[in-house]
Amino acid sequence: MAASCVWKSCDQDRKKAACESAVVVQFSNGNLKNTDHVDFSLYRNIDVNNPRKKSRRIVVAETERLSYVANNFGPESLKCNTLCKYYVGVLDRKTKRMEVHNAQLFNMHPIIPGEYIPEDKTSKSIATSYREKVDSLIEAFGTNKQKRALNSRRLNLVGSEALHNAVAKAADGIIEQRGVEALEQDVAQSQAQNDVMHHLPPCYADASRPEDVYPFDELLSPVEYAALEEAGCKLADLSTEELQKMEQEGSPKTVLLLLQTLPMNAEARECQARCAWYLGQLIKLSHQKRNINRKAFGEGCPRVVHNKIMRTFTIEVFNSGRLQSMVPTSMRVKLAAHCLALLLHVGQWTADLTLLQRDLGLTDTKMVEVAKSMGLRLSRRYPGVGDVLDIPGLEEEHRLATLELPLVKYDQSRRRHKRKKMS
Repeated sequence: MAASCVWKSCDQDRKKAACESAVVVQFSNGNLKNTDHVDFSLYRNIDVNNPRKKSRRIVVAETERLSYVANNFGPESLKCNTLCKYYVGVLDRKTKRMEVHNAQLFNMHPIIPGEYIPEDKTSKSIATSYREKVDSLIEAFGTNKQKRALNSRRLNLVGSEALHNAVAKAADGIIEQRGVEALEQDVAQSQAQNDVMHHLPPCYADASRPEDVYPFDELLSPVEYAALEEAGCKLADLSTEELQKMEQEGSPKTVLLLLQTLPMNAEARECQARCAWYLGQLIKLSHQKRNINRKAFGEGCPRVVHNKIMRTFTIEVFNSGRLQSMVPTSMRVKLAAHCLALLLHVGQWTADLTLLQRDLGLTDTKMVEVAKSMGLRLSRRYPGVGDVLDIPGLEEEHRLATLELPLVKYDQSRRRHKRKKMS
């Protein structure tokens, strides 16, 4: 009767150290018959804190005639390691126990002595050199079908090179006519405009009503709006002395203006108070830089609102062996656009750009660019016109943004031409 064997995973053995994955190699130019005259070496990446590099391995095989190298990263690595999971079993004939180890497959490529590859060459040049060798073999020993395919590929390569030369010649002509500085300014302005458009809130330019252009539910969902009930009630019940204390503590002037102009209608008053609290959190977030956590929003921030802000306005970066949340410069533009859209809803489709720009710490040019990208009509409020509240800074000349239908379409090319002419 055959003896029974026991299957055992190496991860379950507490007496051993952490198991290294077994290595299964195959040679690209043949099969290995005698392993006694081959020396294998395994190298690992020393950066164990980086999750992308700590699993990188290089296998080297030394023989009397050739050396072979393989790795599990880069374009030459086998894709099957990411698609499947491999195991290797080691049977102990005495104890009849089999240890099962994780395994990785490596494809060994020979390194021909005498070939020198400069250090400044990239993997693309290496691949090109290999392609040239294969092409020379096809020319000498290939079939007629392979030779026709080779000629066709070379003709296409000649055509692409001719096209590249024509494009390069045309680009040189444009550079001579306009100059490098003018082209760099056009590219920078186009990229800035695309970045701003990418971070705008959802816009429906064909809407028939102003409230449908930037829907309120896209800025604050019904669930998030309901979660702000307690925070909004506290702001709505603040006294004059408490508002003055907030002003002395450096609270955003945009939030103070909303709290000092709360409407008498109960529903509108509650809506404006909730928006003022949410707006204050967005302005506070714009001044945060790195390692943002829940404590940065205070104790009264609902979890659903906190998750929405972190998901929408922050990104995760890898730093010092852990993930951290931060607000990059591009997200500050997104914050400005969402704050402006929220102010339009509570301000009868008019918002004070100057106050918002100062609270967010943006430049006046960037704030105007955001407003124009949103299709808003710009105007100015001069001192002495309208009711002046007891907030420092409102007695100055301020820039206003108004949402009117149809949305204003600003001509970017005309603006660039005017700046170029003035310079």
